[in-house]
Amino acid sequence: MTGNTSAVALEAKAVSHRFGSKPVLNSINLSLRPGELTALIGPNGAGKSTLLQVLQGMLKPSAGVVMAGETPIALCRHRIALMPQRGRIDWSFPITALDMVRLRTPKQREGCFHLSAEEALERVGLLDRGQERLGRLSGGQQQRVLLAAAIAQNAPTLLLDEPCSALDPPSRERVIALLQSLARDGRSICLTSHDWGPALMSYDRVIVLDREVLFDGSPQDVGQQLNELMSASGRCPN
Repeated sequence: MTGNTSAVALEAKAVSHRFGSKPVLNSINLSLRPGELTALIGPNGAGKSTLLQVLQGMLKPSAGVVMAGETPIALCRHRIALMPQRGRIDWSFPITALDMVRLRTPKQREGCFHLSAEEALERVGLLDRGQERLGRLSGGQQQRVLLAAAIAQNAPTLLLDEPCSALDPPSRERVIALLQSLARDGRSICLTSHDWGPALMSYDRVIVLDREVLFDGSPQDVGQQLNELMSASGRCPN
């Protein structure tokens, strides 16, 4: 584990959310810590993307609060960077990969994270494609541009919605290694994932969500609990 268990970067307290009459999240309690890489896993429709949006302050919860340290999230959203799913972006927009990352880079650098747009693209292995139009990039390259745009915000907390979904195995390994490195530098990182089995060992911590938190702990402990649950029910966790 690399996390600092004595500090909390972001905390959800009894957070619930509904879309109309449909409950999506039910009394979520969790804390994200600096230096920790956390995987948020669960079946489709479990509320993973909604939870990230609530944690970043994009959505106001129907009940409960989200705090960054002692500060309500509404007052410090700049401290949390959210990477959306690739399908939410209009890739026909006529700008380059580098321009897109620059749009997310703060004009004034605060705190201890100071990656430029060029450095962020280099970290995801795309600096040589920086002048390429977004629409000419492959799906995996577009995914990595989104990741570069998130880390270039130089926020202490990163919330990443399926950052590895369109990546081939070598690219996935590179991205996971990058996220592990960013966590070692002190960032708090939570990503949604469809990883299962041995792949969970890439993370410091695993949270299993299905509208509520089912399990929260080390990959070893959660993997064992999930195996027992799935064996009993005959279900697949993803």
